[in-house]
Amino acid sequence: MNKYIILCVDDEREVLDSVLADLDELSPLFDLEGAQSVDEAREYLIDAQQNQQHLALILCDHLMPGTKGVDFLIELQQQPDYKKAKKVLLTGQAGLEDTVDALNRGGLDFYIAKPWQGDELLAHAQELLTDYILDNEKDLMRYARALDAEKIFSAIHVRRQSISDE
Repeated sequence: MNKYIILCVDDEREVLDSVLADLDELSPLFDLEGAQSVDEAREYLIDAQQNQQHLALILCDHLMPGTKGVDFLIELQQQPDYKKAKKVLLTGQAGLEDTVDALNRGGLDFYIAKPWQGDELLAHAQELLTDYILDNEKDLMRYARALDAEKIFSAIHVRRQSISDE
């Protein structure tokens, strides 16, 4: 069990499986989890909190039965435990108004339109996770292989420099 989670939420099983497959390269460092509804995602997050895991990245579809993806991202943004998580809206159905709402109130970090390219999805996830890890983790070295190594090594250098300056 890893300390950080990537949660993918989409009501279409094939889409969810595809997203998880595209991000599989990150699975040695992050627990990759899928949920087919917002209710299932909420249950997973409760379990994760009990296991002292932190949500690092959520990729969420918009149009789903029950709670819409944008509304769920807004809900997460309003909770201190999830405010720092990187949030991606992965959808082909969100209108401009919903997307603006996600940006303004949901802390949306990125929007990816369906259909997507797997390598681009992975690259965006790596970029967002690098920023998350730099802001939330002390032990950066273990993330250098899977994320943006240049940014991580630069941050390690800056941290070492500030320690030696003290």
